[in-house]
Amino acid sequence: MTPISANSVLGLWPEARGGSATLLNHSENHTFRIDRTDGARFILRVHRPGYQSAATIESELEWLSALRRDTDLILPQPLPGADGTLLQLLAPAGEPSRYGVLFAHERGREPRPNDDLGLLFERLGGLAAKAHLHAMGFQPSPGFTRQLWNAGTILDADGLWGDWRAAPHVQGETAEILAALDQRLRTELAAYGQGHDRFGLIHADMRLANLLVEDDRIVLIDFDDCGFCWFMYDFAASISFFEQSPEVPALRERWIRGYTAIRALSAVDLAMLDAMVLLRRMALLAWIGSHHETDLARAHAPDFARVTAELARAYLG
Repeated sequence: MTPISANSVLGLWPEARGGSATLLNHSENHTFRIDRTDGARFILRVHRPGYQSAATIESELEWLSALRRDTDLILPQPLPGADGTLLQLLAPAGEPSRYGVLFAHERGREPRPNDDLGLLFERLGGLAAKAHLHAMGFQPSPGFTRQLWNAGTILDADGLWGDWRAAPHVQGETAEILAALDQRLRTELAAYGQGHDRFGLIHADMRLANLLVEDDRIVLIDFDDCGFCWFMYDFAASISFFEQSPEVPALRERWIRGYTAIRALSAVDLAMLDAMVLLRRMALLAWIGSHHETDLARAHAPDFARVTAELARAYLG
C-alpha cells in the first residue's frame, strides 16, 4: 500500500481526516505516520492480506485494551473510526481489501543493539513478567482467537512464517546442522510442556524495533504477533537479529533480574532460555525466506542461515 493509497482511506477516522501519510516501516504490515496540518500525529497500521483475520485483529485489540486497563504498562492506544469500531476495512480502488487500525502517536525512539542496553533489558524483563501475570488471569471474550506459536507452527514446512528449509543459503552442512537443531528443539520443547505456569498469551515480538524509549519511559508497541507460546520466548524475541552479540549473556542476566523481581522463574524455565533463542532464530529464518520483498529480510538474508547454524552447533555440542 503506497502513501497515496493510505491517504485515500484516512477519512475513515475523524482524527486522521485531512492528514498526510508517510510510510515508516514495511515488515509484516505497512506502518504509516499520519501528520495533520495542526501538528497532531497518529500511526496507521495496514495489515498484510492473508496473515491476520478480522477476528484475530479484534482479539489482539481486546488483550491490548485489557492490558491498558489492568496494568501500568505503557501501550499504544487504538482509536475508533467514524463508525465507532477500532478495526476498519480498507478497500482502496484497485487493491485487495485490507484491514487498518489507527493508533495515537507515542513519543520515543527505537533502541539500537549498540546502545547501552543493560538497564533497558532489566526493565524489559519486568514488562514481560507483568504481561505474563496478566495473561494468566485474563478472561477473554467468547470467540477470542490468536495464533499458536509452538514447535509445529514454527518448525513445520507449513509454519506460520513459512518453511525455514526454504530460506536463503540453507544448504549443505548448514542445512544438516539446522535439521539436527529442529529435532532437538522438538524433543526439548515436548519435555518442557505447555503448563499454565510456562505457556500462555504473550507479545511474542518484544524486539528493540517494537520499543519506544524516552528517558525512563518505555512504550511496548506492535502486538500484531501476540499469541499463545512459552513465556520465555519473549526473552528470545528481545534479542532478535543480534543473538550472536557478546553482550547477550549480560543482557540475559539483566532481563532475568527484572523478570524475577515481578514473577518467579524455576530452574527449568531458566534452562529453556537457550532453546527459546534458537526456536526464535528458526522462526526468523523462515520469515526471511517468506518475506524476501522487505528491506529487513534482504538486510539479513546473506548470513542469517550461517550464523544460525553456528549458534546451533554450539547448542547441540
